Amino acid sequence: MTMPTNGEAVTGEFQTVIFDIGDDHVATITLNRPDVLNSFNQRMLDEFAEIWKRCRADDDIRAIVLRAAGDRAFSTGVDRKQGRIRHPNPWSEDDPGFFLGAKQNRVWKPLIIAIHGMFAGGAFYWLNESDVAICSDDATFFDPHTTYGMTSALEPANLLRRIPFGEAMRIALFGLDERVGAERALTIGLVTEVVARDALWGRAHELAVRLAEKQPLAIQGTVKAIWDSLSMSPGAAREIPLMYPQITNKQTQSVFESGTARQWELR
Repeated sequence: MTMPTNGEAVTGEFQTVIFDIGDDHVATITLNRPDVLNSFNQRMLDEFAEIWKRCRADDDIRAIVLRAAGDRAFSTGVDRKQGRIRHPNPWSEDDPGFFLGAKQNRVWKPLIIAIHGMFAGGAFYWLNESDVAICSDDATFFDPHTTYGMTSALEPANLLRRIPFGEAMRIALFGLDERVGAERALTIGLVTEVVARDALWGRAHELAVRLAEKQPLAIQGTVKAIWDSLSMSPGAAREIPLMYPQITNKQTQSVFESGTARQWELR
């Protein structure tokens, strides 16, 4: 059983990832196929479906960090040699996002993704459904679909929630001709912070602990309200989110002592 960087190991049965829950209420998922640049195969898809079920149901988990082993890449998307199971009827086929996406699996606990190295193609499924994305200064982002004669659709379509139209279109169209560097990724809002490579995992864990220390229902309600509003009309987004604090605030409000100084960080 592999021990985590922080906290107690609770499981060792996964083959493509390392999944740990620390005693600080942070779950850490580490992609663990570095020999194939952490590309995903059917086994990884199935394991992520199981992991998201655990994350959703286990209230001991309050925040989640997603990171990757190896030096060269966070992930380069689908394993082009092993592939994945595809239904012969295209209308019955499942998209990889049904397995990989936290929000598609109704996980409202905050997900922090810590990106290093190459980040390509289907890896965007993870980024597109993360809540906080940070990267190291060696990270590069690209989508190779068009270079291989394939339409790039789902990844850039969901990127439009995070970055401007022109940036998403350029990533989708140019394939292997261009990569977005870490500083450019920060400028366009693809990530919210860039750190040195050797500080990446520690910084992601630090942010996750800050969130895990807050009232869980308040944090999860905030995540759900914001994500749900993305599919609402402007009018609905003004009215419907009112129900989220009505559901939880009476259960979760904390009384802070007057004059108590709380530490904060300027970013």
